[in-house]
Amino acid sequence: MGKGKTVQHLIDKEWCKGCGICIHFCPKNVLEFDPQGKAEAARPEDCIACKLCELRCPDLAIQIIEDQEGENEK
Repeated sequence: MGKGKTVQHLIDKEWCKGCGICIHFCPKNVLEFDPQGKAEAARPEDCIACKLCELRCPDLAIQIIEDQEGENEK
């Protein structure tokens, strides 16, 4: 991920059915199952914001938000 960026993982636990597709496609192993069997970002600092999880989720339960630090200071 680029310098100065942060990534938020918005996971709708109501929509997530725990299929694990997002976990499987994550190249950096950021996601894993929580105790309820739903996806969670266990290592968000490792995320490269490739958005494969968001693109592959059949239930549209995950959204990746990239925040650029200082982007309004131009």
